[in-house]
Amino acid sequence: MRSRTKRIKLAAAAVGVLTAATLALSTAPASASGTYSGLAYIYGAGTYTDDWGDEGVTDTTHNTNSNATCMWQQVLWADGYLASTTQIDGVFGKETSTATANWQRHFLGAASADGSAGKNTWGNADNRLSYMSGSEASGQSLVVAYNGTSHSFTLGRDETGKYRFGDGTGNWWFAGYNYRTCSF
Repeated sequence: MRSRTKRIKLAAAAVGVLTAATLALSTAPASASGTYSGLAYIYGAGTYTDDWGDEGVTDTTHNTNSNATCMWQQVLWADGYLASTTQIDGVFGKETSTATANWQRHFLGAASADGSAGKNTWGNADNRLSYMSGSEASGQSLVVAYNGTSHSFTLGRDETGKYRFGDGTGNWWFAGYNYRTCSF
């Protein structure tokens, strides 16, 4: 009887460990923890200076090839962490990761430099947005500028709250997480 009880306890422990491991693997990375909006686009409503603090992650393993990555690369370029707009390609590779970590060291401090653009990184970046035209109210379009330390660029937030960015040639792209159509 003792042997059977021991096997049952071991089986229960194994199930517990397996469950804990599954939960740990299915959670979002630390840089995305908190109040991620869960939307397919970079999104905002109301005051534009707090729009990006609940965004998802763009890095070498999450939303790696996306228009959201393209928009993040524009931020890196505007702040001087990417040297040229030719580096804005919507692919979050080693170069973008290194540039992101350098950006984070400057704006967030060394402890936050993980090379991943998550909610804290996006949330800090929206502090450099400034009003250009439109309305902050939900349901109306808004035009803002990202004022980087080296360059600025224009962004739009449509009436549904989705952000879009221009590529400098007249094309505008929605900043989606699950597709890449942007080009510079």
